[in-house]
Amino acid sequence: MNTVRTFSLLTGSTVAAAAGIYVWARSRRKTPEQREAERRLRLSTIGRITDGTVLDVHEISNDGHGAQQFVIYSYDVAGVSYEASQDLSPLADRVDVHNCRIGLPASIKYDPHNPGNSIVASERWMGLRQ
Repeated sequence: MNTVRTFSLLTGSTVAAAAGIYVWARSRRKTPEQREAERRLRLSTIGRITDGTVLDVHEISNDGHGAQQFVIYSYDVAGVSYEASQDLSPLADRVDVHNCRIGLPASIKYDPHNPGNSIVASERWMGLRQ
């Protein structure tokens, strides 16, 4: 009988600890906005600069949540052409997409280990010419 009680106590403690770890891990998850801000910061710090071109600027209105502002751009790295877009809504205080001109040259910062990962603006750096 004592072994069954010890086993039950040990099993219950393990389940409680696992549930506690699960709740703690879930509470520490980063939001998509936090992950994107960290990506911009990392690229503005370690990124290499290349020349690119603004292809288009879009403003998409959400249902009462404000408008999302996207810039679509292209650039070349080591003979490979890339097209990418960036949501500039979090940087609305620094970037005015209405002043961005299609066909205008821009500086692009990209990850040297993954050239498809790039930005045209961040909190610390601006590649758009206005």
